[in-house]
Amino acid sequence: MPITVICGHYGCGKTNLALNLALEAAGSGPVTLVDLDIVNPYFRSSDYGELLKNKGVRLIAPVFAGTTLDTPTLPPEIQSIFAPGAGRVIIDSGGDDAGATALGGLSHGLKRSGYELIYVINRYRALSQSPQECAELLREIEGAARLRATGIVNNSHLGVETELWHVLEALDFARAAAELTGLPLLYSTVPDFALDGREPPEDFKAVGRLVKFAWE
Repeated sequence: MPITVICGHYGCGKTNLALNLALEAAGSGPVTLVDLDIVNPYFRSSDYGELLKNKGVRLIAPVFAGTTLDTPTLPPEIQSIFAPGAGRVIIDSGGDDAGATALGGLSHGLKRSGYELIYVINRYRALSQSPQECAELLREIEGAARLRATGIVNNSHLGVETELWHVLEALDFARAAAELTGLPLLYSTVPDFALDGREPPEDFKAVGRLVKFAWE
């Protein structure tokens, strides 16, 4: 199975998606979640180490994650994701081109092993409120990562205020972004609480809201 890389703009919800994908895969074989966000100290996969451990997901975190230091250093064990038998690997990449630079250091290994690079977009985030802005940001990320995206996930939401109509209203936006980038729209996400017990619409994926603010 190719390594899955999740990238996108700060605040688009990529870490929450990465956590959902890792937990969904748990129980079907070895799963490793790599926190490659070595630039932004907030809303990292590393903050959910205990949850991942309890579900049998291995976490590879930045060297100084969980400390008062914020030094862009890749963990030495990260090369283990390319070893035979590594199982399902999901990489939570840093936001924007600055965070994607760390991903560039793994580009040769990813190309050899096979990868899918999922670009997460959120219609309701600043600096990505038009399909054109999304396309421009992706070009920056691809350049820094030295990788090409393979698909888009529409993760448009408004946090705890999200209602189903917010997600549905962003669908045309996501389709336009997909057309501009030449990438397939893989699916859209919808927070499970916004469904009120209903099944998600076709081509939508229900996700739990795992990433929360410190005061929640």
